[in-house]
Amino acid sequence: MQRYLIELEYIGKDFSGSQKQPEQIPDSSKSVKTIQNELEKAISTLTKTKTKTIFSGRTDAGVHAKGQTAHFDCEYEIDIRKFVNSLNGLLPKSISVKGLKKVERTFHAQKSAKARYYRYTIANRAQRSAWDDNCLLVRYPLNIERMNKALSYLKGEHDFTSFKKVRTSNPSKICKMYEAKAVKDGDFIYIDFVADRFLYNMIRTIVGTLLMMERKSLAPETLRDILEAKDKTKAGSTISPEGLTLIKVIYNNINGEKAHENLFS
Repeated sequence: MQRYLIELEYIGKDFSGSQKQPEQIPDSSKSVKTIQNELEKAISTLTKTKTKTIFSGRTDAGVHAKGQTAHFDCEYEIDIRKFVNSLNGLLPKSISVKGLKKVERTFHAQKSAKARYYRYTIANRAQRSAWDDNCLLVRYPLNIERMNKALSYLKGEHDFTSFKKVRTSNPSKICKMYEAKAVKDGDFIYIDFVADRFLYNMIRTIVGTLLMMERKSLAPETLRDILEAKDKTKAGSTISPEGLTLIKVIYNNINGEKAHENLFS
């Protein structure tokens, strides 16, 4: 049995998240369309056997990816170039396989990951543009220096309860944030986050809190106070997913990055 690491990208607006869900939406005949369902269907067609994939983690409905990863097992050695070409021929246009690599049987797409890199993209201008796909339009001016000062308080290992969805079955709340910063490029602001893990809705709630602070001209220290409060009611709203993209999942000596520190060097 051979194990393979697959790297893929997708536009999330066409899907109900990355992970497989029950086949039908309650009280509806409409099928639930997910990235995992589409990928497994294509792989199973090529291998001629039902194939299960294990993703590095879930992305919510509407969230995009440039570097999502997953692993799967196959009974025989795969011709990688031919297999990738065939996969991309079978997958919807909004999903693309970037690469495929044979890995050790001990590798696990989720458990072997050392860090995850997400980016939230904001168009900061008075009017929308027809070219503004996959970003959030914010019409009031944002202060990049103030935002970066606020984001600096998130670095390190913290209890991120204030930015976690209240009703979730996962009790985890501690994350180690390696990087949190905002970069302005013309009308766009990119907010980058690198951490060992992220909680459900965590990034979208952090960005929503930043925008609330900017709208009210609150001091950067407000984000620190909200973090330390461990109280979701203190945070801003959980904003829409269209600006959020999973950029990369980092493994040691697997997909070109030995450590998260290499990402911004």
